[in-house]
Amino acid sequence: METDEEARPEPVLLTQPVDGTPDVVASFEALREASGALAAGRGPIAVDTERASGYRYSQRAYLVQVRRDGAGTVLLDPVALNDRIDSFIASLADTEWVLHAASQDLPCLAELGLHPARLFDTELAGRLAGYERVALGTLVELLLGYRLEKGHGAADWSRRPLPQDWLDYAALDVELLVPLRDVLEAELDAQGKLEWALEEFEALRVAPPPPPRAEPWRRTSGIHRVRTPRGLAAVRSLWEARDTLARQRDIAPGRVLPDSSIVQAAVTSPEDEAALLALPVFRGRSQRRIVDIWLRAVREAAKLPKGELPDPSPPHDGPPPPNRWADRDPAAAARLSAARAGLATIAEEHRVPIENLLQPDLVRRTCWRPPARLSADTVADALRAGGAREWQIALTVDKLSTALNGTG
Repeated sequence: METDEEARPEPVLLTQPVDGTPDVVASFEALREASGALAAGRGPIAVDTERASGYRYSQRAYLVQVRRDGAGTVLLDPVALNDRIDSFIASLADTEWVLHAASQDLPCLAELGLHPARLFDTELAGRLAGYERVALGTLVELLLGYRLEKGHGAADWSRRPLPQDWLDYAALDVELLVPLRDVLEAELDAQGKLEWALEEFEALRVAPPPPPRAEPWRRTSGIHRVRTPRGLAAVRSLWEARDTLARQRDIAPGRVLPDSSIVQAAVTSPEDEAALLALPVFRGRSQRRIVDIWLRAVREAAKLPKGELPDPSPPHDGPPPPNRWADRDPAAAARLSAARAGLATIAEEHRVPIENLLQPDLVRRTCWRPPARLSADTVADALRAGGAREWQIALTVDKLSTALNGTG
């Protein structure tokens, strides 16, 4: 629902915060001062974090940025403070936090003991308001008329000292979050969607961490090239050896050994050190120093009894891929097709992305195994049990019930 681009004035480029970029809070004296200022501020608190994804194994926050009216911007280095930030935690308590794409930041904030009492997610708000592009920079430009200086989001934020242009970038990420929140709240209210958004924000705020994957090694990129159970065992063994080493060194696994090298070793099945070192990447100097780790992993996989090899087609806890439904269960395939059509109509009518209207996985599960006794009430109960919010149920239950009954 973006407005006509030709009618908008040229956005104002922001390269630094309006009050300048503050010094990083890296001492307990500075922490006490910043915490007091935040506690004395007013209104919601804009919050963001910077991690070192792609560089470090952990997903911890290496910088926490907050901004509040009356207090300005605070850039906190939790590493320098050994994560002892009790006064900072207290200063943010009982206050609404404003984040963009909160699901990316809440886990590392929780590791520091930071939990919002109330939450407003500007990315999610933008989706519910009907905006097709919801990146922070895009929404700020579209709704506030400013263009943010970008470019360091994928940097190694574990680096010390942090360069000044990185700190400028980090401070700008919270500079306009609260004004953006206010515009989006007004837009949602005007569209009659504010209560929907509040339900979504609360569900996001209290959501538990996702359970660990049963077999995370199966997500190795390129694993489809490995055709045999013995080869899959090699992938698993190498993946687990890499994961252990990456965790010990706090290095991103892909920097310890690329997925492509794991797959290549699994496909070629090197029998000795010379054969392993002949493969690309493994012949490099850094890999030669730890070749015994990789060779041990390959040999352990080669010696596994047949009964301990991975299943090439592991069982799933949900329905099969939808492209197989027509053969496996034509009636279920018809239910899914009707459900998708009905939900698409609702999504278009209310200008809400269909994936935000109802989680696709929940739709598939409900269509694959609908309630034994079909009614609007039993379908609503099934959706509720699957985590759907009340506004989603109210919008979708009738068309979904019709689809499940085969009368759509």
